[in-house]
Parts: sequence; structure tokens; C-alpha cells
Amino acid sequence: MILTGVLATACSSGATPTPSASGGTPPSSGASQPAPASQAVPLSGTVNVDGSSTVYPITEAVAEEFQKANKGVKVTVAFAGTGGGFKKFCNGETDMNDASRPIKKDDAGEGVACSAKNIGWLELGIATDALSVVVNKDNTWATCLTTAQLKTMWDQGSTASKWSDIDPSFPAEPLKLFGPGPDSGTFDYFTEVINGKAKQSRSDYTPSEDDNALVTGVAGDRDALGYFGYAYLEENLDKIKAVAIDSGSGCVEPSADNVNGGKYKPLARPLFIYPSVSALERPEFAAFVQYYLDSVNTYVDETGYIEAAPDVLAKSKADLAAALK
Repeated sequence: MILTGVLATACSSGATPTPSASGGTPPSSGASQPAPASQAVPLSGTVNVDGSSTVYPITEAVAEEFQKANKGVKVTVAFAGTGGGFKKFCNGETDMNDASRPIKKDDAGEGVACSAKNIGWLELGIATDALSVVVNKDNTWATCLTTAQLKTMWDQGSTASKWSDIDPSFPAEPLKLFGPGPDSGTFDYFTEVINGKAKQSRSDYTPSEDDNALVTGVAGDRDALGYFGYAYLEENLDKIKAVAIDSGSGCVEPSADNVNGGKYKPLARPLFIYPSVSALERPEFAAFVQYYLDSVNTYVDETGYIEAAPDVLAKSKADLAAALK
């Protein structure tokens, strides 16, 4: 059984001991417990992760702590965007893809590309995001925007170039837009729920797969507006501020309470990791994913995202356990 060997090896190398994949209490960061000498076989090897810039802070935090406990394992985490990451993943270049949307399973989608290369995967829900629309700290007018106004801003073919084009009461100042590039799952999700169709976004804006670059852009221009994951808002409240969203029931700000209460619509969304099934045969990678799920809420809280519903995380742990048998 892969699972038994993985857990023994992970603990023996100094990793935080974790409960079984089917459940248990997540360990606190940094806790460790020596294993019996008969199990002292340190983990070694490499783990390569790419994908969503939204999920990146969670995975980077997990990787950092996992490597502290497993000195022989090197974990590389990058952020090519969900779509860009899936291209690499389905080509066999990475062990796991971080994703801020589900894998595309249509006839020309990523699921087909993975199948063509015989790459199996697990879809594991790990957290929830309140995708956030943000403006400059000196913006005094855009405190709340309707989803219709966001569509006017971002829809393909939009000619809105001034804030007053969005609302006559807004100043006639240039509208400076910052957002993820088209390889981003955040771009895909926002475009579909706001504009109503995949890829139907205007292209005359400043794009970046690096959310910190988007923060810098919005923070540096009073007339700017952008959108990205909630953690980047929480981390930069001294530089930018959130816009409340009105989807028909009044203005609602992004927050854990509003997401969990079902009020923050339509920009609340699940976050995922997609480990390769074949890569799970390697003890160092199996131990990494096991540790990820067993400790994820610690890192979700630390990075500013919202914990997945208990049933979502329980299913992820059960699916991983089944794959490791």
C-alpha cells in the first residue's frame, strides 16, 4: 500500500505527523514527532508545481514548511496561471497544477489534452476565494458597483474609457483597467460570470499573471480598477481597497462571513489542486499532497483565503486516500 509507506517515511524524515487522508485535525505549523528508528528512511527527490497565481500563496506556504521537515525534498512552485499551468501539467512537465477554476473537460479542453498523454489527475478542493474588485485608496466614488456596471467595463467590445461612462455621477476621468491575462483561471472565472461567456473580455487593459504586479498598478493610479484573489487584497489593504458588489440584492463586500453566508455573489469560487495520479507513486510527492490536505486550513488562514466547507475538504482527503491504496 502506498499510503502506509508514505506516512511512515514522511514522519521519519521530520515531517509534521498527519492524520489519515479520510479525516482528522490539521496539525499546527512546525509541530513534529520522531518516528521509530525502524522507519527512519528520509524522503528525497523533487516536486514541481505550477498553475494559478491565486492558489500560489497557499501552495508556497505548504511547500516551505514541508521542505523544513523534509530536507531531502525540493519543492518548486510557480504561477503560469491556471490555463498556462494545465498546459504544462497535461504535457507531463509538472507533478501538480494549482487551479482557480475546474479543469476544462469539453472536447477541446484540458481534460482531453491530459488523456492524450495518459496523465490521470485528482480534483481536490482546498479553499474558497472571494474574487475581489479593487480600486486605488484615493478613489472616493466607486464604493459599490453592480455586476451590470462591471460588464460595461469589461465586456468584449466595450468602449467605456472614462469613469463617467460607467455612471454619470462618477468623474470624467480615464478608466485604467488592470487584470489577469487570458491564461489565468481568475480571468476565465470573472469573464464567464460577469460577461456571460468564456473569453468574452475586452483586451485593451493592462494584464499580468503576477497578482502583485496588478496590486502595484492599482495602487499607483487613482483612476485604476482591477480584480484578483482575496488574499492579495487582504495583504495590501494599506495600498488598495475593495469595491462592494451588487448582484441584485444590495452592496456586499468580499469577506469570509459573506462568502460562507452565500451573500457574496457571483464572485465567490472554489480553489483546487490537481495532483498527477502517476506522480503519486513517488513517496516524496504522495507525502507532500498528504501533508497539503492535512494542514491546508492552517495555510489558508495564514494567507488570507477562506477555508473550504468541511464536506469539500473531507471529500478531497477521501479521494486522495483512495488513490494511494
